[in-house]
Amino acid sequence: MLPICLGEATKFSQFLLDSDKRYRVIARLGQRTDTSDADGQIVQERPVNITQQQLDAALETFRGDIQQVPSMYSALKYQGKKLYEYARQGIEVPREARSITVYELKFIRWEGDELELEVHCSKGTYIRTITDDLGELLGCGAHVIYLRRLQVAKYPIERMVTLEQLNALLEQAQAEGIAPGELLDPLLMPMDSPCADFPEVNLLPAVAGYVKQGQPVQAAGAPDSGMVRITEGDAHKFIGVGEIADDGRVAPKRLVVEHFD
Repeated sequence: MLPICLGEATKFSQFLLDSDKRYRVIARLGQRTDTSDADGQIVQERPVNITQQQLDAALETFRGDIQQVPSMYSALKYQGKKLYEYARQGIEVPREARSITVYELKFIRWEGDELELEVHCSKGTYIRTITDDLGELLGCGAHVIYLRRLQVAKYPIERMVTLEQLNALLEQAQAEGIAPGELLDPLLMPMDSPCADFPEVNLLPAVAGYVKQGQPVQAAGAPDSGMVRITEGDAHKFIGVGEIADDGRVAPKRLVVEHFD
């Protein structure tokens, strides 16, 4: 699953990065690579002498709130440079462990040297690192040979489309002599879907006008703290996201720019 933001919706893509994810991963046991996936070089090979009981016990240590040291082959930055740039030069730099949450770590199958798992995790979780750490805990090493993201936040799986389906709709529109948007626009999700979990603060149009000018406002029914999704009028038109200030007012943070023809 890869949500793609277009136009004004790109302002809210950060909330997708911050959302939970679900993955299906297949690990190759017995081999450790420098990148923790199949693209890297094998740096160690060891026999796989484990039992199902040992595997179950090892998996349990990765469930819940844990600390994870990011891989050197990641896009995190150290002194302004991405870690993988250092790694490609053979340089290892210090990385601090980060708190992550693994809500669910489901065992799917173990056949020979292949182990298949499903992982529901918080933002900032590196599945490659979980796989590498699991391999070291088992004493045989492991790396990722297959990784598929199944879910982002609460986006419905049934709304996913493939590139082939999009191309087919484009060709259909061209063949029928209609604007592509007539067939493609119905596929779009609401602009506020990246922040759908934020509590809604609905404002009267007059009050919303101040928000659109960047001014914080008092709003009935607003929560005591945190981020909110701001809507306007009876139609609940989405106009942006805000944050509850210390004085209880709704302070706009990212707003939708209205375009007039």
